[in-house]
Amino acid sequence: MSSKGGGTALTRRNYRLASDTDKPKATGIVNEKLLSDYLHHVFPCTKQTPAPAPRKPLGFQELGAHLERLLSEGEPAEESPLEGRLGPQPVVLDHTSGFEGLLFVDDDLLGVIGHSNFSSIRATTCVYKGKWAYEVLISSQGLMQIGWCTLNCRFNQEEGVGDTPDSYAYDGNRVRKWNVTTTNYGKSWAAGDIVSCLIDLDEGTITFCLNGQSLGTAFTSIKTGPGVAYFPAISLSFKESVAFNFGSRPLRYPSHGYLPLQNPPTADLVKAHKLLGYIKNVLSTSIDTQEERLLEMDCSSWRLHGEATVLITLAHIFNHFAPLMCKVYLVEDVLMNFLLGILEGGGSVDEHQLIQQLLDLFWLLMEDYEVNECLKQLMMSLLRAYRFSPIIPDLGFQIHYLRLTTAILHHEKSRKYLLNNFTFDVLRSVVFFYIKTPLRVKEAGLEELIPTTWWPTHFDKEGKDEREPKDESAEERLRRRAYERGCQRLKKRIEVVEELQVQILKLLLNNKDRTTGEASRYIFLNKFRKFLQENASNRGHPTALCPPEYMVCFLHRLITAVRASWDDGMRKSTSSIRSEEAYVPPQLFYNGKVDYFDLQRLGGLLSHLKKTLKDDLASKANIIIDPAEIQATSMDDLDEDEESGAAQRPFGAAAMGGALARPTWLSSPTLGRANRFLSTAAVSLMTPRRPLTQPEKVKVRTLAVEQRTEEDSESDPHGNDGLLLGRPLAEPNQPMADKSLLEIVDGIVMMYNLSVHQQLGKMVVVSDDVHEYAVALKDTEEKIARCPARRPDILDELQKSQKVFAEKLNHLCRRLAWINATIYSKEKMLDVYWLLCVCIRTIEHADNTGSLFAFAPEFYLSAAMNAYSALKNYFSPANSMEDLPGYEETLTQLAAILAKHFADPRIVGTDIKDSLMQALASYVCYPQSLRAVERIPEEQRVAMMRNLLAPYEQRPWAQTNWILVRLWRGCGFGYRYTRLPHLLKTKPEDANLPSLQKPCPSLLLQGHMAELLSVDKDMAASFLNSVLNQLNWAFSEFIGMIQEIQQAAERPERNFVDTRQLKVCATCFDLSVSLLRVLEMTVTLVPEIFLDWTRPSAELLLRRLAQLLNQVLNRVTAEKNLFDRVVNLRLPGLESVDHYPILVAVTGILVRILVDGDRQGISRAASVLLSDPCFQLHSIQHLLGEGGGDPSAVSATASHTDYISEEEKQKVERMLAFLTEESKQAAASTAPTSEEDLCPICYAHSISAVFKPCSHKSCKACINQHLMNNKDCFFCKATITGVEDYSKPAAS
Repeated sequence: MSSKGGGTALTRRNYRLASDTDKPKATGIVNEKLLSDYLHHVFPCTKQTPAPAPRKPLGFQELGAHLERLLSEGEPAEESPLEGRLGPQPVVLDHTSGFEGLLFVDDDLLGVIGHSNFSSIRATTCVYKGKWAYEVLISSQGLMQIGWCTLNCRFNQEEGVGDTPDSYAYDGNRVRKWNVTTTNYGKSWAAGDIVSCLIDLDEGTITFCLNGQSLGTAFTSIKTGPGVAYFPAISLSFKESVAFNFGSRPLRYPSHGYLPLQNPPTADLVKAHKLLGYIKNVLSTSIDTQEERLLEMDCSSWRLHGEATVLITLAHIFNHFAPLMCKVYLVEDVLMNFLLGILEGGGSVDEHQLIQQLLDLFWLLMEDYEVNECLKQLMMSLLRAYRFSPIIPDLGFQIHYLRLTTAILHHEKSRKYLLNNFTFDVLRSVVFFYIKTPLRVKEAGLEELIPTTWWPTHFDKEGKDEREPKDESAEERLRRRAYERGCQRLKKRIEVVEELQVQILKLLLNNKDRTTGEASRYIFLNKFRKFLQENASNRGHPTALCPPEYMVCFLHRLITAVRASWDDGMRKSTSSIRSEEAYVPPQLFYNGKVDYFDLQRLGGLLSHLKKTLKDDLASKANIIIDPAEIQATSMDDLDEDEESGAAQRPFGAAAMGGALARPTWLSSPTLGRANRFLSTAAVSLMTPRRPLTQPEKVKVRTLAVEQRTEEDSESDPHGNDGLLLGRPLAEPNQPMADKSLLEIVDGIVMMYNLSVHQQLGKMVVVSDDVHEYAVALKDTEEKIARCPARRPDILDELQKSQKVFAEKLNHLCRRLAWINATIYSKEKMLDVYWLLCVCIRTIEHADNTGSLFAFAPEFYLSAAMNAYSALKNYFSPANSMEDLPGYEETLTQLAAILAKHFADPRIVGTDIKDSLMQALASYVCYPQSLRAVERIPEEQRVAMMRNLLAPYEQRPWAQTNWILVRLWRGCGFGYRYTRLPHLLKTKPEDANLPSLQKPCPSLLLQGHMAELLSVDKDMAASFLNSVLNQLNWAFSEFIGMIQEIQQAAERPERNFVDTRQLKVCATCFDLSVSLLRVLEMTVTLVPEIFLDWTRPSAELLLRRLAQLLNQVLNRVTAEKNLFDRVVNLRLPGLESVDHYPILVAVTGILVRILVDGDRQGISRAASVLLSDPCFQLHSIQHLLGEGGGDPSAVSATASHTDYISEEEKQKVERMLAFLTEESKQAAASTAPTSEEDLCPICYAHSISAVFKPCSHKSCKACINQHLMNNKDCFFCKATITGVEDYSKPAAS
């Protein structure tokens, strides 16, 4: 790299200058004296001479040798090996023999991820004398033991570092230290912390530090002496990840007197700092050729103007500087700190043009491979610094590193290189969009930022917070407002970081920088799609998945950046739709321009849909699927491609003990999870896209991400529709500003569905903890107030508890403020709401395409339901869904989607169908969403009710039955309760459960149900028969199970009933109650189904109903029966099993048919009920606690006016009186029947029907029930063609 011969032609970039023979007295640039002054100024001599000797003139010919001489001055002598250390340099993890278990080791042999129960690994270098240190960057906060061990330590899958005599470890997960035994030590660590491990072999001590703060001496008097040397070592459980720094990079928290295990590159550091000083001299000096003098100038105003003198000077410097900038230690210690220093003055990043000029200089004067390596190491260092910086109140560190990242990405060429080769390839850049949550509130400075804490102290009787308590004291109000002000201060600081993150994304989404090749946005798009593919396919290694907490932050920044880009594009094309109205057009789902990997479509697999719907695609969207593609998606092709894909995935060689040399594409765990993107199963089958002509039908093939170009996204003047190719006739031709953004919007929806929603649910835990501690504190304070003065011991314990609860609440409230600002703020809520609206509009547009709706991916419906659930459950009480713009209209649109698609034949996936059903069931539990269902068009409401009333056989009926019950709850007999009376004293696990919402019946939907059942007699009969069948099954199963539970409880040996069996038993009971409530609803709304015997199946239905009601009553009300005994056991899991819910449901049906009906209906119902052989009057008497029965049913709840009203009680008394009288009359009038006249099937009723043509006989009830399922005679198997009434002939 040095100059050749006496000339100045540099090998790097071949800068050729005039030689002395060409121009005898001038350099061709500036005169010799000025040049000499300039070069002496830029490269000052550091040697102090005793007397000022005259300076030799310095020109470019002598500059090479002069620079070499300057760099060699003060160069440290060859260092002798340090005593006290054994092993090779550089220090790395020993992946050949020093491990136990299965691990993934990074390609630099410094990062490690556990891949078995408890894996251990040590370093290649040990120490036996002196004071040494190394650092561990914690990437996940799980179970790990970090420290030192000797060569003799033997680890296994159960015992690791610290579990053997000569190993010592710190475990921040359990906050303990380990050396065979364990004791409390240190603080808990979190992802993003740095642990320093210090060993002093002269004193025999081991100390640990967390983020530079000493945790105190952990171990003293450790074993030392001949033959004892300690290796850095770690044991970690499955999926936990860390990265070591033995000295290959500057230690983040160096400790005085302790040396890193690896020697720093001292000679290179001296050189790099000298060369950087020379570069700064160039930047701060300008040459005034007119005046022939040198001028001092401000570095920040320096520009690369192409002045030959300056360029050649810099070329000489870079000759030595460039190779040094490929080394990670020098990039981090020299270059990164220099660039950060440029930005320290404040101001916007755009004002600091010097960084852009320097990057231009790098690309000009360094070889491409050098710039590439330098940029890569610089970004890696920035990422590490960003992720592992401690949280301070003003987030100064994070802002500092993000500003430099933004400045670098402002440079077009650097941005495109990093996008192509760095961003997303190993998931590294997603770290830049994450804001970590501090676990240790005090260290993060939240106590200063939020000095006053507040938590809810007013709760209603169900344990929920009251949003605006009326009796809030003045002091509480002041505290709450002070806390809210503190939260606002914190939020403003976090918003500064978020704004910088959005700026970075806006740079990556730039689609105007086409001067140096493909625009940044299209590179980003392809990388983003691959990133989604890896996270969606689950075929990647578990360590390759992006952590969900990163995904949440990335999603919000991406939404902000995409909407800003969308609205920027709309300003140029005012007719385009705005980002508030954004949706994904349905043609993206089938035109092959966007790869959905192997994600499930609503209609099933894509290959199946292409075959079955190819005619619809041709007629509705002018698209012909390439026949080769249909043929190629056979399973054989997919299997072959999987094999070829596997061959291309180097997972590294498996070492003997099960350690895997971690493949080069896995990123360091310091930078998030490792990642690599697999190609889809059809890649080998795809061909590059040909330019499209303008035929009527367009032949399409699915495009791999790698094969797409900008033209495949955007339209052009030649009729190419880009992403919008194949617009169906039903789809309006709305202009879209930037079609490429549609794919990012689509990716955002996919991201939300992949892991963001689950993470939003996880973070609610902190809010729940605050609530629980607040309730506990209030309870403790009430106990203190009630504590008698004679018991100071109890008072002392209570006051200790009060103090603990208050401290915990102070800590949790500050953490909650952080989480509310970063995850549950109003702005984040609006992002999720926008996402919900995008999903709703996309589903509506796709639905309009008819059969092509089947091509829509399932995740759109899932994301819509999940986003609604998140808005309703996760963002309150800080933000209310009612405050969102257009909230009611959106609720109605979502209600229409749920009502229409829960029984949509175009949707085939059972999971998505179940999700839709559950979402609709939850929807009808809340007044606001139920009103939204009532607002959808009448035609859709009636269709929904028709689907709900379909027969229960051959479909999952429990959820639809639950929906009908919720529509009725609040109208039934004694059915106004939220919780059962016997459970009122216990606290519900989750008061927000749909089943614990206050009743909100829908009279409108009940009216639709009544109309459908009264008009459509066949549907009514089949629906009710199916309900009665399921009730018979559910109650029989329940009785069978409680018999088993009773037998198990009576056995003398101690045994436990299986919790799963208890759960199934309680479920069968709940199903029985809900089916009885649906029967009560039907009897109340459409009594003629049972009582109008002109309807073909009315009498049969009434007899079946009476039979089942009598069975239930007899089982539940018998004295000291099985039901009583099991209820009295009060087993955990059977809390809902009680007399009240099932008896009031039966009573409701009986009251409706025996008291509230017309005279003819009542007499029919009474005669059928009394004629049933199972009828027992004392079962009815039991309802009022008469007849010596257990008065725990209706009578016991009469005091609860919320449960049974006085009017309802009177109706039961009237019913009992009526039945008592009727049964006496029936007993008096019924003549004894001979056995010959009884039905030979049931022996309960007289013979009343004769079959044709075989003339066999039975009662009507038996033959009608039999004919529902079978047309053959009971006795002779002849096919029955008719049934006639039979009356016994009079005796002659």
